Amino acid sequence: MTTIDAFRESVSAAAPPPGLALPLQALWWVRHGDWDRAHECVQQCEGNQDCDWVHAHLHRQEGDMANAGGWYRRAGRPVSDLSLPDEWTLIATEMLSRQ
Repeated sequence: MTTIDAFRESVSAAAPPPGLALPLQALWWVRHGDWDRAHECVQQCEGNQDCDWVHAHLHRQEGDMANAGGWYRRAGRPVSDLSLPDEWTLIATEMLSRQ
């Protein structure tokens, strides 16, 4: 398992670490500063609750709360009231623990 600190540090590389599931790739890309690439990752696995959760986070980040709300519902998660960085950390930590 990759730690959250190692995952955060990996964002300085040119590409995500090999073997990451699509939702983690999306989190990596958004942290790397490429929202569009992150969005492409989650669009590839719609219907997967982890992807839908990250999808919600991405739309929350862009300020589209109506769209984000729909993705939170699909993910079976409440709309987050955490700061965006704290939500990113929560999502990444939970998914890394299962990787």
